[in-house]
Amino acid sequence: MHLPAGTRNYDYAHDMAIFRTRTQWVLLIVFFILLFTAPLYLDNYWLRIVNLIGITVIAATGLNILVGYCGQLSIGHAGFIAVGAYTSTILTTRFGVPFLVAFICSGIMAGLIGMVFGIPSLRVKGFYLAISTIAAQFIIKWVVEHWTSMTGGFNGLNVPAASIGGMTFRSESSQFYLIMVLTIISLFLAKNIVRTRVGRAFIAIRDNDLAAEVMGVNLFRYKLLAFFIGCFFAGIAGSLLAHFSRTISPENISFMDSVLYVGIIIIGGLGTTIGPILGVIFIRLIDVLVTQLSPALQSAFPSIPGNFTSGIAPMLFGLAIILFLIFEPRGIAHRWSKIKSAYRLWPFSY
Repeated sequence: MHLPAGTRNYDYAHDMAIFRTRTQWVLLIVFFILLFTAPLYLDNYWLRIVNLIGITVIAATGLNILVGYCGQLSIGHAGFIAVGAYTSTILTTRFGVPFLVAFICSGIMAGLIGMVFGIPSLRVKGFYLAISTIAAQFIIKWVVEHWTSMTGGFNGLNVPAASIGGMTFRSESSQFYLIMVLTIISLFLAKNIVRTRVGRAFIAIRDNDLAAEVMGVNLFRYKLLAFFIGCFFAGIAGSLLAHFSRTISPENISFMDSVLYVGIIIIGGLGTTIGPILGVIFIRLIDVLVTQLSPALQSAFPSIPGNFTSGIAPMLFGLAIILFLIFEPRGIAHRWSKIKSAYRLWPFSY
């Protein structure tokens, strides 16, 4: 890591610290002040977008651990998000479980189901593993649609607002604080997971699984662990999404959503902590831009079919993936690293 002149690592703890200098700590504090005062200067429309960004970042971070760090391609992430959403909804509505307990149980349930569908990863990889995770997507959706006594089938379920103690998070601003706190905690956990022995084993498997096995890495154990961790993050994101949207149905389990998450981590940068954040912001801002420009485009060109503008966002998303794969395959995170090196932005090195 690049450090300013005169800064040294005097012990292991200092070397492993995420924020090492006074400038970095000041910038972090300023960022938190700006973040947690956002409800004072953002209206409900933008708060809702920021809330959705936070939830999506958690889910994309889990997929990044699985794909970006461990190299296990998964195209069924939306299915595991749905597992978390339905688990949290059923526990809170039918069994009266507190939100925080349901929140953790959602992650555990999604993680366990992810491990089941991760078992083929010992024998297959790449395209073939992607096919098995696509199967998970459709199996989960089929169960949701036909287990009507528990999931409500095609009609879906109404979800209560999240509550902790006597505090209920109904408004956009109150949900903002809950989502941002949980997003920061999730990012902190993900950052530290990839710096541990487990994270190094994931990277070894991604780079060369045969060499990793020769070095003593238990492939089956660590691949299943990667599926559990990645799907755990998806499950807690699903729990937040359900209580944020206040309703859930099989329509929320879209295969295109799973493809979207893969695109997010590709655009943001695979195998980086900041990659999912940058990818989510990029994609969500495209959605906002299209939403804002669609009425103007429709009025300027009345001959355009009404449903044409609704397809612009997916088209731009696909175009963005193609352009990034051609010109910047390592994503926005790599471009940001090059900018830091070129302009010596050492306070932003972590």
